Amino acid sequence: MSKIDELIDATGAYDCVECGKCTSVCPAAEFNPEFAPRLIVVKALEGVEGLAGEKDIWSCLTCEMCSSVCPYKVDYSNFVRGLRSEALAHGAVPVCSQGGLIQTMGRIMTEPDLKQNRLNWLENEPDLKVAQKGDVYYFMGCLPHLEIIFEEKGTKLLDIAKSAIKICNHAGITPVVSETEVCCGHDLFWVGDNENFKKLAKQNIDNIKASGAKQVIFTCAEGFRTFDVDYQDMFGDLDFEILHISEFIMDLLDEGKLTFKDDGNVKVTYHDSCRLGRHMGLYDTPRDILKKIPGVEVVEMERNREKAACCGVSAFATCESSSKKMQIDRLMEAKNTGADKMLMFCPKCQIHFKCATWKEMPVEPETVDIPLDDVTTFVAERLKTR
Repeated sequence: MSKIDELIDATGAYDCVECGKCTSVCPAAEFNPEFAPRLIVVKALEGVEGLAGEKDIWSCLTCEMCSSVCPYKVDYSNFVRGLRSEALAHGAVPVCSQGGLIQTMGRIMTEPDLKQNRLNWLENEPDLKVAQKGDVYYFMGCLPHLEIIFEEKGTKLLDIAKSAIKICNHAGITPVVSETEVCCGHDLFWVGDNENFKKLAKQNIDNIKASGAKQVIFTCAEGFRTFDVDYQDMFGDLDFEILHISEFIMDLLDEGKLTFKDDGNVKVTYHDSCRLGRHMGLYDTPRDILKKIPGVEVVEMERNREKAACCGVSAFATCESSSKKMQIDRLMEAKNTGADKMLMFCPKCQIHFKCATWKEMPVEPETVDIPLDDVTTFVAERLKTR
């Protein structure tokens, strides 16, 4: 059996009956009528040589909207990821945004002797307390690097890291924040670069174990998914608990370790990212946290939870004209709720939405000018001063 046949069998793609339900909900197909998830299955049967130059395997957002409605439970996301791996082995290179900088950055971090300066920003934050060893490890991921790359677009990604540490400190916890941590490998994994993904994964697992941490918390939906699913698929059960920061915050609230000030009334809407939502099933916890903050009203967009619209980009490999249309469409949906802010738990979503409104837009600016913020930052700003 060929690798493609094995992949089709493992992901249930042979069960596809071309009913078209996947295409009816696919965000990529909505804005690109030439794309359809089921057609990738048909093309796969023609052989990977033909797929090496096939745009559709890179256009898929792996958002899992299709899998959520497939009556035969075809695992399209992992099917597409497997095809990408095979295509990569045959010389195919996706046209990645930022000239492939994000993927290159991940590959550079696989070097075991690499010296990073990822914590220099802490020198200007004397009130934030961090450690090199301890029970709670905060996995910051690529926030320091992404802050530099996308700073001109108005993203404040390091504020997410600062806020996570502030929340921990408020609860009496000094988290481990490591200088030797590397990229989780999410983007390399989803473009099919398994070899370099494994190198990053091993470095991170070894680094966390050396810290003595019993819990690892994530402010990035992609990092959380990568550890909880992909690392454990590859290396088995890890010797530490994996928590998204929404789960961590909720635990602290239940224990009475976080208290909020009344900072006035504000109306917010929450964007469910694909990785935290459809991939990991975390829908209620973010909303429950927001509802516990005095003065905060949560209003829902028309498409929410498992039906939430995607931000339009996956692993920085699919940023194209249809992506911008998706982003503008989602921002208009958020604006139409009447909310003062759109909140999210995914730094990448924030980047992509900011990019969509950075320069020229196909719509009037006032139809999409809703402020964006991360829930972690929003929560930290409303903590009562001790």
